[in-house]
Amino acid sequence: MSLETKIIDELVENSIYRISESTRMVTKSLTHISEAELRSKPNESSNSIANLILHLCGNITQYAISSLGSKEDIRDRDTEFSNQSNLTKLELLKKLTDTVETAKSVIRKVSTDEWLRKREVQGYNFSGIGIVIHVVEHYSYHTGQIAFWVKQLKNKDLGFYAGVDLTVKNKN
Repeated sequence: MSLETKIIDELVENSIYRISESTRMVTKSLTHISEAELRSKPNESSNSIANLILHLCGNITQYAISSLGSKEDIRDRDTEFSNQSNLTKLELLKKLTDTVETAKSVIRKVSTDEWLRKREVQGYNFSGIGIVIHVVEHYSYHTGQIAFWVKQLKNKDLGFYAGVDLTVKNKN
C-alpha cells in the first residue's frame, strides 16, 4: 500500500469518526428536550435546534453529497432557517442520520484524483480534502451549539463522555 493511500485512508477513517461523534452527540442532546423546545430559540438572532438540524442536512448535502459525490446541488439554504418546519424530533433525527450516512458513503468512495481536484462549492474553491474538513468542522461547530442550547434549557450535563476517563495522560 502506498504512502498516499495510507494517508487518504487515515483521513477518511478520522473524518468518519468525527462525523459519527457529532451524530452521537446531537442524538443524545435531542433525548433531553421536548418537541416545543426543539423549536425554541434563545433570542431572535439565534436559530432553533430544528433549524440547525435542517441547516446541517443542507450543508452536508451540498458539500459532501453534491460536490464531493458529483450530484446536482439542490440546496435551498433560506428554507433551512425558516420556522416553517413541522418535522418531529424523530423525523429530524432520521433526516440527519440519513444525510450523514449518505455523506459517509460518499467519503468512503472518493478516488485519489477527487481528493485533490478543486471545485467550487457555495462560492468557495475547495479540494475534496477541503470539503471533508469543512463538513467535519461545520458539523462539529453546530453540534456544540445544539449541546449548549440543550444545557441552557435543562441545566444538566448531557453525559457525552459518561464512563470515559478524560484525565488519562498521553502516551508517546
